[in-house]
Amino acid sequence: MAANGGPLRPEWAPEDAGAEFACRVLPGVDESAGGESARPPAGPPRPAKPTVDDYVEGILSGNRMLLSKAITLIESNAPKHFETGQEIVQRILPHTGGAIRIGITGVPGAGKSTAIEALGCLLCEMGKKVAVLAVDPSSSISRGSILGDKTRMENLSRTPNAYIRPSPSGGTLGGVTRKSRETLLLCEAAGYDVVVVETVGVGQGEVTVRAMVDFFLLLVLTGAGDDLQGIKKGILELADSIWVNKADGPNRQKALSVRADYDQILHYIRPATEGWRTRAYACSALTGEGIGDIWRVVEEFRKTVTASGFLRERRRSQTLTWVRSMTTEYLQHRIARNAELAEWTAKIEREVAQESIAPTLAARKIIERMEETLFR
Repeated sequence: MAANGGPLRPEWAPEDAGAEFACRVLPGVDESAGGESARPPAGPPRPAKPTVDDYVEGILSGNRMLLSKAITLIESNAPKHFETGQEIVQRILPHTGGAIRIGITGVPGAGKSTAIEALGCLLCEMGKKVAVLAVDPSSSISRGSILGDKTRMENLSRTPNAYIRPSPSGGTLGGVTRKSRETLLLCEAAGYDVVVVETVGVGQGEVTVRAMVDFFLLLVLTGAGDDLQGIKKGILELADSIWVNKADGPNRQKALSVRADYDQILHYIRPATEGWRTRAYACSALTGEGIGDIWRVVEEFRKTVTASGFLRERRRSQTLTWVRSMTTEYLQHRIARNAELAEWTAKIEREVAQESIAPTLAARKIIERMEETLFR
């Protein structure tokens, strides 16, 4: 209260401000007069946190809210979330493997999001459930991501049979998040028939995507260079099909010419999948021309590799690769969380920066210290 008994006013309040001036200090609750009964009534109780059983039942029944919460647990780096997330994955594992997994990559501007939306809407019209794992690039400075793919796929995001999950790349190779494989499994357990992984599109790092999908699709544009330049691009060796996008309007004839060029290039490249010939096609995600052919090629691919047994073998190999990558990741976390080793590493790095020790020798010293610290 002010000295005159009125409400306390800030020093910067206008002198002519009347009772309507909104900034004032309200009196507190006098507990001596009314005790706890004088306190305002509490709001509604917070809902209880879902248990592992709740998550598993919700995912298997197609509950999108619990699916999203489970993915958030999987993506979390907090140790308290790790055990819960892994138990969920273990419980839903028998219900996975039924979807066709498609990886889509291409340089920025190739029209990946537009093509995915056109393909997703088409599949939903066919009665299929489509999940899109859209990986957005993270800033190397702020570590933030825009996560705007759901906004860009406006029509698909409004489709009941579609589920779009944007995730930050976190700077990982190829733009695939560390937990993308587990997220993919959760979507399969939720009943999605097609799971599409859209990557940042940075070139040869896309080998990370190849190691987690069945069918790998590369979107390219016109003006990509001559035949020799195409052969030099290692990304072509990973693709199961190549699609020249934006084959519409005045660009159509040029796109068809580029498609023919890529078909010639592919004669010199070993197919990415045994028993399958990689071919080039043209499409327009804007007009929808050729989008239906993408699904036709995917179905033909799945039929071929399933009959030969290669799909089963590829997934088995991918699972082993997954285990090895998680082992490496665990060691990296152990190193990063060890204060003694971190201090030693910083010391060696300063010596390297001062050019008082060769980089190779510095790496050997760090490894030796790591073995002594972590495995003694």
